[in-house]
Amino acid sequence: MPISQLAVRKKTKITRSSRKSKTASKTKKKTKSATKKKAFGGYAISFAGRTETAEQIFGKKPIAPSEMTKKIWTFVKSKRLSNK
Repeated sequence: MPISQLAVRKKTKITRSSRKSKTASKTKKKTKSATKKKAFGGYAISFAGRTETAEQIFGKKPIAPSEMTKKIWTFVKSKRLSNK
């Protein structure tokens, strides 16, 4: 097959209905970004000025990461370190 035949593209007609659907999809995208939901979470925790060590918070025995998370949140809530 000659190269000149490979470079030829098929021309397609754009009808009114296809134009409308294209513009409608653009407006849908704009409305989605305009009505964004607030991000989940949003806690700000400040450990500045704390003198507690990791042993005081977690204990001396090895614990699972899930237990660490629970103990950190218990500590944060008891000392009122979060903004919520």
